[in-house]
Amino acid sequence: MDYGYVNARIRGMKSHLLDRHALENLIFQPDMESLIADLEKTPYRNDIIAAKVQYSDVLCIEYALRKNFTHTFRKILKFVKDSEAERYIRIFLHRWDVQNITTILRGKNIHVTNEEILDCLVPAGELDEATLTELIKQPDVRAVIDLLATWEIVYARPLTEHYPLFSETGDLAILECALDRYYYENALETVRTRSYNNALIRDILGTEIDVVNIKTILRMIRDHVKEDLVLDFLIEGGKELDIEDLKHLLTLHSVNEAVRALEKTSYRFLADIPETVVMGKISVLEKQLEKYLVRKGVDAFFSDPLSVASVIGYFWAKYNEITNIRIISRCKTADFPLDQLKEELIYV
Repeated sequence: MDYGYVNARIRGMKSHLLDRHALENLIFQPDMESLIADLEKTPYRNDIIAAKVQYSDVLCIEYALRKNFTHTFRKILKFVKDSEAERYIRIFLHRWDVQNITTILRGKNIHVTNEEILDCLVPAGELDEATLTELIKQPDVRAVIDLLATWEIVYARPLTEHYPLFSETGDLAILECALDRYYYENALETVRTRSYNNALIRDILGTEIDVVNIKTILRMIRDHVKEDLVLDFLIEGGKELDIEDLKHLLTLHSVNEAVRALEKTSYRFLADIPETVVMGKISVLEKQLEKYLVRKGVDAFFSDPLSVASVIGYFWAKYNEITNIRIISRCKTADFPLDQLKEELIYV
């Protein structure tokens, strides 16, 4: 695998990402019309122009972002086709398959319109837009799972296994957790052998698992959920926190106690947030965990240039850029204060 060639292509693409100054320009646009006009001056120009044919305001931007993200990674897959790098990229793109299926299941569970569900999807993984559209057409959660099984899509397996319990309890988190666990178990199995690239991917996946588990535990502690019920929602394979560590966190009586218990890990930064700021609102802690994860992913750029590192770094940088633009556009529609909007963004 010629990682020198791949690295050169990726660094060329990275040069087109929006810098802090460009994001600041977007932030200070007075309204949605001005925001869309400013995006037309960026590499999103063609996607915005195409989106304006069908949509306006925030829907225009959402559509353009989805198309751009999908096209970007389809382009990368073409120049790494049948290589080791393709295997690594697909590990991360499969996360979008899981997210899209989860979004569809949530939509069906609360009976939102098919159009609303479609607007939230990003067909960047194996499941293309046509496949996702057919899934959306299904009348309910069970029908979505049945169609996945009929098509022999691998994600049907954990959903089918856990559907009886979901049917009994009505708790969609059961299916969501089953999907997440299936994804991470298979992703880690893919990179289990010893190599520099595999170790890099395992490191990032392990951090993701830690973050998912910490979020789960903080929510469960806040909601006073019994310890034995929480264990079914935890995922093995974390980088720093194994199941015994997680069980210990579950014995603590408050969110603040759990945060303090993490002070000897890489997640010690959570303890720097004043308790008066948290005040039971774990969204503040979740945001810091997300920032940590994104920055760790982007930092892969500074690893060995003759490895898959630059591709992984670009994936996270592009994902973060899309997320930032989405936050800006949504905050504009809600007249969000500028200082609070800036705090929502992650600069890398």
